[in-house]
Amino acid sequence: MSVVPSPARVLSAVLVVALLVTGCAGAGASGPEAATADGGVRLADVRPAADPRGLTGPSTAVVAETAVRPVVQDPRPVLPATVTDAQGTTVTVSDTSRILALDVYGTTSRIVYELGLGDSVVGRDTSSGFAEIAAKPLVTANGHELSAEAILELAPTVILTDTSLGPWDVVLQMRDAGIPVVVVDGERSVQTAGALVRQVADALGVSEAGAALAERTDAAIADTVAQIARVAPRDEADRLRVVFLYVRGQAGVYYLFGEGSGADSLIDAVGAVDVAGEIGWTGMKPVTDEGLVKAAPDVVLVMTHGLESVGGVDGLLERLPAVAGTPAGQHRRVVDMADDEVLSFGPRTADVLDALAVALYAPTARP
Repeated sequence: MSVVPSPARVLSAVLVVALLVTGCAGAGASGPEAATADGGVRLADVRPAADPRGLTGPSTAVVAETAVRPVVQDPRPVLPATVTDAQGTTVTVSDTSRILALDVYGTTSRIVYELGLGDSVVGRDTSSGFAEIAAKPLVTANGHELSAEAILELAPTVILTDTSLGPWDVVLQMRDAGIPVVVVDGERSVQTAGALVRQVADALGVSEAGAALAERTDAAIADTVAQIARVAPRDEADRLRVVFLYVRGQAGVYYLFGEGSGADSLIDAVGAVDVAGEIGWTGMKPVTDEGLVKAAPDVVLVMTHGLESVGGVDGLLERLPAVAGTPAGQHRRVVDMADDEVLSFGPRTADVLDALAVALYAPTARP
């Protein structure tokens, strides 16, 4: 059966190519030292600025707490579980004792842990850097490239993935080896977080836990978005104009994320204006001076390792002179967030939104 990739899957493929080309800063990290630090403050505990567009200087979005919170303890999967995955393939999972959950965002593995099945996870991808999984062996190399040898060595009984990791021949090789492979939807946004949780849970035979986790995730997102709405300016003319840039200085990779990339839903959810959408920028495309100048953002949002790879804010302004001519560049308003968090869109989405809101509206707050 021929599967036509959705725009979101095509966008994921573009991102993965960029990641593989650059090696993704931090890709070689492994073990507990790779875990993402927490310690940020919550929006409810800070006093937002009266005029967020008048703020100056860079800031980092840091989640207040990163610990896994399983929705149930010691869930008992109902097996065999038969599902039709995102590619239309019928897959039967009979054993969940050795799970691999892999994607470029680190989201599927987090979902498995939040479902209470973390003890059954036998390995991880580079993007899964939360403390509870950080000591597990890597099955990706050279950034986000799947290693067939590493996967087979761990003898997984089920693999959960999407189309964001490659090479795809490795996934097909796993199927040929008799390992059930469930491909979940590669579209990621604030709106799809709960649905992704359900897909993962159904494949692992814990649908009840999945329903509970999806409900908890969606409710937390709704509460956080409502809280941010009370802080963000009501008049759109007064709202922060934000653009998301993907930068990797080692190889000169600079992308502007537009509609359909997931970054647009993130920016909307934090009460800001997605200026890439205003200028009709769709998907992920190489940055152009004209596009940046036309966007005229108040804030540039980037991944932390990406900002480090260009030498910080000074390096970003030097490498992309067009940014320096925007309000964001003039005021040095660059907000960075950990690579494995900012576009993860899963059980932690509410925490990510909360941390971004603090960085946008109360950047001087400290724990």
